[in-house]
Amino acid sequence: QVYLVESGGGLAQAGDSLRLSCFASERIDDIFAMGWFRQAPGKEQEFVASISLDGHATSYADSVKERFTISRDNAKNSFLQMNNLRLEDTAVYYCAAQGEGIKFHAPRRRSDFGFWGQGIQVTVSS
Repeated sequence: QVYLVESGGGLAQAGDSLRLSCFASERIDDIFAMGWFRQAPGKEQEFVASISLDGHATSYADSVKERFTISRDNAKNSFLQMNNLRLEDTAVYYCAAQGEGIKFHAPRRRSDFGFWGQGIQVTVSS
């Protein structure tokens, strides 16, 4: 079953911007924090960003701070604005959602998230 659907990926040049969107299925009753992870070829999946239920707490990987911004428009949809893209941002990006948790917390561990999207490719070229 598909619980989260990502969109907005694709090909970009270094320095460009892309905006990823994540839409949650109605099958998910409650969503607390939402996050984004990515996996580059030959590498392990890594944390990118997360946002708390109320949207006030966010957390970012050092590699994307000041360039990426996570947001959510309501309790179930999230977005990742990616600016000043770099070659090393090339990866499959995964949306994640937490079915239960702390309202004001933006977690960073993969194990904190119980729902996942299928992933969307982002390729940055020079």
